[in-house]
Amino acid sequence: MVDATLLRAGWAKPFLFLLCSLPFAYIVYGVIADQLGPDPVKTLIHITGEWGLRFFLVAFALTPFRRWFGLAALLRFRRMLGLFVWFYVSVHLLVVLTYLFGWDWEIAREELSERPYIIAGFASWLLLVPLGLTSNNRAVRALKKNWQRVHYLVYPAIGLAWLHVAWQTRSSYFDAVVYGLIILVLFLPRLKVFQNRR
Repeated sequence: MVDATLLRAGWAKPFLFLLCSLPFAYIVYGVIADQLGPDPVKTLIHITGEWGLRFFLVAFALTPFRRWFGLAALLRFRRMLGLFVWFYVSVHLLVVLTYLFGWDWEIAREELSERPYIIAGFASWLLLVPLGLTSNNRAVRALKKNWQRVHYLVYPAIGLAWLHVAWQTRSSYFDAVVYGLIILVLFLPRLKVFQNRR
């Protein structure tokens, strides 16, 4: 069991920020040192997408973990983790636009017709944009009760992120099934709360 006093410590947020930055540092090192294997573009697209989804799952887990383990202090980190989700997914999108599409609409149209799962991934990123832009105290004050409604976009966003992974699977569905089960387990407690509110 995690000690709640550790979660409230002043160094907890800087430590989490450093921890969340490590995958990006590893990715940058792999690019600079040419350590991304024989197909660096494919590796770069894959690794940035994987980390984006992993952070998405961690951020999505905070609310149920708070309820299951009685750790209200976990919510201190929700905003930071959410912004890291947006960051890693945006890096993933930037890599795709640069190395797969070459910022060329004709190439993009051809790729989208051959790889429709990209549309699901892009739609997920679009839904994250208002979440990222409103993840500040000023937006909370301005939107008031509507702030929570805006942040309900996280549900279709994580669903589309899973669809993006599952749709492109060609051989083993293991990762897609595991991710889907994790999302389902994390969503069920929220569904109960929604029903109780109604």
